[in-house]
Amino acid sequence: MPITELLVRNATYYKDEVALVELNPDVGSVPNVTWREYSLIESKRGGAFRKQLTWGEFDTRANRFANLLLTRGIKKGDKVAILLMNCLDWLPIYFGILKTGALAVPLNYRYDAGEIQHCLKLADVDALVFGPEFIGRVEDSLPLCPRIKNCFYVGEDCPSFADSFDKLIEFCSTKAPAILITDDDDGAIYFSSGTTGFPKAILHAHRSLTHSATVEQKHHGQTHDDVFLLIPPLYHTGAKMHWFGSLMSGSRAVILRGVNSEWIIRSVSEERCTIVWLLVPWAQDILDAIDSGKIKLEDYELSQWRLMHIGAQPVPPSLIKRWKEVFPHHQYDTNYGLSESIGPGCVHLGVENINKVGAIGIPGYGWEAKIVDPDRNEIKDGVGELAVRGNGVMKCYYNDPKSTEEILGEDGWLYTGDMAEKDADGFIYLVDRKKDVIISGGENLYPVQIEDFLRTNDAIKDVAVIGLPDKRLGEIAAAVISVKDGMSLTEEEVNEFCTAMPRYKRPRKIIFAEVPRNPTGKIEKPLLRKRYGSEYLVAEQNEIKID
Repeated sequence: MPITELLVRNATYYKDEVALVELNPDVGSVPNVTWREYSLIESKRGGAFRKQLTWGEFDTRANRFANLLLTRGIKKGDKVAILLMNCLDWLPIYFGILKTGALAVPLNYRYDAGEIQHCLKLADVDALVFGPEFIGRVEDSLPLCPRIKNCFYVGEDCPSFADSFDKLIEFCSTKAPAILITDDDDGAIYFSSGTTGFPKAILHAHRSLTHSATVEQKHHGQTHDDVFLLIPPLYHTGAKMHWFGSLMSGSRAVILRGVNSEWIIRSVSEERCTIVWLLVPWAQDILDAIDSGKIKLEDYELSQWRLMHIGAQPVPPSLIKRWKEVFPHHQYDTNYGLSESIGPGCVHLGVENINKVGAIGIPGYGWEAKIVDPDRNEIKDGVGELAVRGNGVMKCYYNDPKSTEEILGEDGWLYTGDMAEKDADGFIYLVDRKKDVIISGGENLYPVQIEDFLRTNDAIKDVAVIGLPDKRLGEIAAAVISVKDGMSLTEEEVNEFCTAMPRYKRPRKIIFAEVPRNPTGKIEKPLLRKRYGSEYLVAEQNEIKID
């Protein structure tokens, strides 16, 4: 069943019930007034602190945008990119695209103009929807993307090179387009990257999207009474596919714009949220705020909060031990996945397996998993590559048959590139990654990109960027730098040099040392990780397991 049918079902059965709420605390609020009360004050002044859509309004808005696209010549099989910050219109726009039979192509809002151009061209994008934060980057990209004939702007003060989304959809039909969509039809393209950092276009069928909704609901038992707090960016498979559990159950979700410990707790309290998906640093920040007294739990109503789950990066057992001390009634789960497997859930811990914290878990609902040797033969013991199989596996890397062949087996298995092993109970533990990617605060950092940038410094002879464990972010990027003979370089000078990079890509630790390479010239990064990560590893070995 195409996932668009779930939206139609909810609009039929729950037409006047709230589907989505958007909270934007940056607008400002009165500390002693609830956010609902403050939103009424703001609405009288034309503000936008708290907005909401019912399921009926959600479906109607998606239909209007679908019909707008159709009038502009967008047809089944075309591609429409989305470049937006999280907002109330994000999901209606996504479903409007799907209802035309076109493919939704979400773009990372951190992309610079060059990366936007690369992705638009790689995915053969025909139209683009973007927000005010991206006017400059889009204007720089469009001249090099002649295929794009339609550009829709979501926000006030529409630039001259685009059309206003809000003004145009008001004149479009609310009737659903009569376009046949099947499970096997192409549904969406997401982007991922390998060790070089160049994005690959991951093509998924509608079958994958619906499967992810089923998996999420099965794992976390969403009912119609649940309320999901959605914080991570919707361009990523993680946030959207976790929200698909709300779509499956016809339950409410709250989109929180911005990450702040107090905002998260206050949102849970005032919106009566029952499920929250966090990244490791956000969970750590909440615990730190509680420990410091900045957040006093007795000031909030949190008894309805039943599940906290984490994904996108390794989870320190010490964090979950502390979390369970503070929130003993919470269920906990962790989810493993990749965009090639339609996001989280192909492996998951399971709320009943708290004694196995540290493992990524067991195969998810409707999934198989195995560990293989370099020849892709299954092994029962020892470390090997993790492979998964299920209805959520991508169709291919779009326009990239060589990379597709490297990751997909003829028998439907997806070879993840992650090294893992099983314990005696069949629980899977990640050991290392074949792909040299650093996951810091849920964001992928690509060492080659950072290394290439640092090598443009005249004083740097050689450099290796590695991931080191970090209590809050999961990992941080550390740059091991070898300085040219006769030249000098300080940590302050390196940090100043790196300000030309986006903040999230900058190394958080600078180490001046020789960069070891093997006889073939490859950097010995495992040696560097062992050498500079030993202090953290000793601390982790002293952790007490959760009973």
